[in-house]
Amino acid sequence: MAGILDRINQPNDIKEVSPAQYNRLAKEIRHFLLHRVSEHGGHLASNLGAVELTMALHLFLDFPKDKLIWDVGHQAYVHKILTGRKEGFYSLREYEGMSGFPKRKESECDAFDTGHSSTSISVANGLVSARELSGGDEKIVAVIGDGALSGGMAMEALNNVGKLDSNLIIVLNDNNMSISENVGGMANYLAKIRSNAAYTGFKGGLEEALNKLPEVGTKIVRRLKQSKDSLKHFFIRGMYFEDLGITYIGPIDGHDIEQMRRALETAAKMPKAVLIHVVTKKGKGYEPAETDPGKFHGVEPFALKTGEVLRPSTGVSYTKMFSDTMLELGEENKKIVGVTAAMPTGTGLMAFAKRYPERFFDVGIAEEHAVTFAAGMAAGGYHPVVAVYSTFLQRAYDQILHDVCIGNLPVTFAVDRAGIVGRDGETHQGVFDLSYLAHIPNLTVMAPKSTVELRDMMHYAASCNFPVAIRYPRGTSEDTDGLSVEEIRYGEAEVLESAGNHIAGKAVALVAVGNTVALAYKLKARLEAEGISVSIVNARFVAPIDESTLLSMAKNHDVVVTLEENVARGGYGERVSALFMEENVNVRHIAGAISNQFIEHGGQQTLRDLYGLNEDELYQRIREVL
Repeated sequence: MAGILDRINQPNDIKEVSPAQYNRLAKEIRHFLLHRVSEHGGHLASNLGAVELTMALHLFLDFPKDKLIWDVGHQAYVHKILTGRKEGFYSLREYEGMSGFPKRKESECDAFDTGHSSTSISVANGLVSARELSGGDEKIVAVIGDGALSGGMAMEALNNVGKLDSNLIIVLNDNNMSISENVGGMANYLAKIRSNAAYTGFKGGLEEALNKLPEVGTKIVRRLKQSKDSLKHFFIRGMYFEDLGITYIGPIDGHDIEQMRRALETAAKMPKAVLIHVVTKKGKGYEPAETDPGKFHGVEPFALKTGEVLRPSTGVSYTKMFSDTMLELGEENKKIVGVTAAMPTGTGLMAFAKRYPERFFDVGIAEEHAVTFAAGMAAGGYHPVVAVYSTFLQRAYDQILHDVCIGNLPVTFAVDRAGIVGRDGETHQGVFDLSYLAHIPNLTVMAPKSTVELRDMMHYAASCNFPVAIRYPRGTSEDTDGLSVEEIRYGEAEVLESAGNHIAGKAVALVAVGNTVALAYKLKARLEAEGISVSIVNARFVAPIDESTLLSMAKNHDVVVTLEENVARGGYGERVSALFMEENVNVRHIAGAISNQFIEHGGQQTLRDLYGLNEDELYQRIREVL
């Protein structure tokens, strides 16, 4: 028997579904999501929680004319289903397959490319202004989560939209979660609204009773609704959004489609910004995701019956090693504190938080604040470790430069998910950090070849009285964990394999940054099989670079090859090339790096192959130069 979802093949097809079938369609959508995400991986819990909300939005809006902006965008799977992209889920997050985030090049129904949080209200504000200048009449809706609302950019946007005299609808999807449980004043404020059921029930009952009073009842109700000091303000003190000039509607049940439709229709009639506060349950409809929504935020393929990952990673991951090392540092040094921006689990700080709760600080989705907060703690005599993904640290560039590095404060940045991350695509690849960090004065930038070396670098950084950034990739380092680790000395590279100073025949020096040391060993085996001598250098320090070792390698080798999972522009290879030019060194240099472009979604090795960071392509480049 054909399901209702089978009839959803084009944008706006949902409008042909009768209200009596909405609940059944929601169940079919959840069933579809569970099967596709369990097969391919992806963001599950957030999408399960947004099914009815997305249905209501699609019943209200007309695509692609109207514009729907998803904050972050990982919760847009249902939107993709309802705009005719069901088949795309069979290649979800694969190279040249469907993205897990909104992409304008993928569909006219995706109004904006998103991947980082707290951006949607600003984008929607811009679209409203463009609409007014053009004389358009399209509806514009921004959907933002309560976690993203804690971000500074969202606060700036709310401050600005309060003065609009044109309609903008902001849907606040409140599930009390970002990736982990929300923290901070905004989270507490929304929790008070959610828990204030007395307001909604009392308000409805009072209005009904007053309306029954002859002559005066309706006048009283009208006056109460017109007054800024209405029942809403009496029961919910402050009314933050209303005081900013934004009409507030809610809280309403985010799983009640008809209630949300009525709220959207009401909001559309107002010539100003309106915020509709909907309460949803992250992971709804799948018990393991409801119980542990953090685990099912972003998942690898898993068994539907148990929720267990089908292909668990082997070995100790960089994140796990960081987590274990933080416990060691916390025990050794009472001045070590951990700081994260709403990602205690993803960054590996949760174990530290549990053991040393008084020295752990989750500031919410606010990377800029996290960095300057850490600078303040460092100025106060502590040594903060800021754990953050590479792609999100981009947002705090000015704070690193202005608040940490000018003062030369002892802050350690643990930069996780550096290099090619994989299936989340352009917005999440960590291929710019060496470029935006290594040129900042006073900032030491390091990259470990293995998880074992990450541990040593963390201990080294904890002993420094200046800022240090350690960037490391997603996953494990089984290929290099067995290599010996020399003592870390400031600014010095580690020579792992030496071809000697008196080399007969051709010789190549492979200078590798971080996890590309494993690639260097593969190239060494292939080149030595042809009689070519090979040295391998673990760069260790990207800023400062080890000029002495590099110049020595240039003197004794025919070719110096630098390897890094970073864009070429501003990366390690470019710094090495500049050194050779400044010192007038006559050596051929090959920069193994990523071309200056945004990296699509796909498997990590697929992308390395595509962008030339693999054994075959680099071998061919070396052979051509020789």
